[in-house]
Amino acid sequence: MTKSAAPTRAEIRCPVELTLTLLSNKWKALILRDLFIRRSRFSELQKSLAGISQKVLTANLRALEEDGLISRQVFAQVPPRVEYALTDRGRSLLPILQALFKWGTEYQEERGWARREDLPPKLRQIFLAEQAGTAA
Repeated sequence: MTKSAAPTRAEIRCPVELTLTLLSNKWKALILRDLFIRRSRFSELQKSLAGISQKVLTANLRALEEDGLISRQVFAQVPPRVEYALTDRGRSLLPILQALFKWGTEYQEERGWARREDLPPKLRQIFLAEQAGTAA
């Protein structure tokens, strides 16, 4: 029995499946979360994402760039500097990440795990202020 190839993104008909495919793992969503806070260098992202290997971070950054959700800017200087930022299409994922944030917050509160004070202030500002309809 041969294994059938997974459909390409262009062949996926269901928008929910496509969105989940684009965000396919926790690292992509967390990279996007960090880039909502600020443009970041590779080393900043690696420090922020505890447990991610260099290989996995590189692969996820390349995939997000290929999908048009982030941009990569190389500065001509010595040593070379590269920064990653959200594209307009990447920024359009904010309501989805806010919904995940809201759901996760409610779940934590139900379980008695809520600790909003542990969140970085800028993250609280982006996800809490904009949920209330206020731009950060």
